[in-house]
Amino acid sequence: MMGNIFCIVGKSSSGKDTVYKKLLENPSLRLKRIVPYTTRPIRAGEQEGVEYHFATMERLTQLQEENKIIECRSYDTVYGVWYYFMVQDSQIDLDANDYLIIGTLESFIKIRDHFGRNRVLPVYIDLDDGERLSRALEREKQQSQPRYEEMCRRFIADAKDFSEDNLARAGITVRFDNHDLKNCLDKVEAYITANQEASASFDLGGRLEKSGINCEAFDA
Repeated sequence: MMGNIFCIVGKSSSGKDTVYKKLLENPSLRLKRIVPYTTRPIRAGEQEGVEYHFATMERLTQLQEENKIIECRSYDTVYGVWYYFMVQDSQIDLDANDYLIIGTLESFIKIRDHFGRNRVLPVYIDLDDGERLSRALEREKQQSQPRYEEMCRRFIADAKDFSEDNLARAGITVRFDNHDLKNCLDKVEAYITANQEASASFDLGGRLEKSGINCEAFDA
């Protein structure tokens, strides 16, 4: 098997987390989680090892010294510097599984460069800015200590981070509109399934070629 890493990217409050959870719940996709790491404080409703591994700065430094960091991003928030990072650990075995993660454009590019363009595929979730802002505000209201300044900072930063130029440089040409969750999920699931089937066909062809069997016999 030649596994893929499907990387969900999109602006804040575009519904990435919901899409991520729904895809993982679909047994036909057979997707495994890669839980990223962060030094930011845990939010209400989050659990260690589910959304993130919540790490200390000391743990981040240790992993850097062990050369296990695949990609790392820092954000200078109004509450201090927060780090988000992905670790080469026992979670990842591309010879056995397909994986699903959530990331930024920057992290997607670094992960793709680490594992290879044919192994890391973007899933860009798109949503109108007005709807995103409304969702972000409602979500922040549910926090025990709402961070409205940070919410606004992220919203403004997204306009720059996900500019059309940056999307083009990342090679993202397919977008999945999330105004209607079911419709969005149907299209994402079809996209993932098509790529899984393509990888399986490529893997079969490669193994047959190594064994000396004529692959053309299977074209019909």
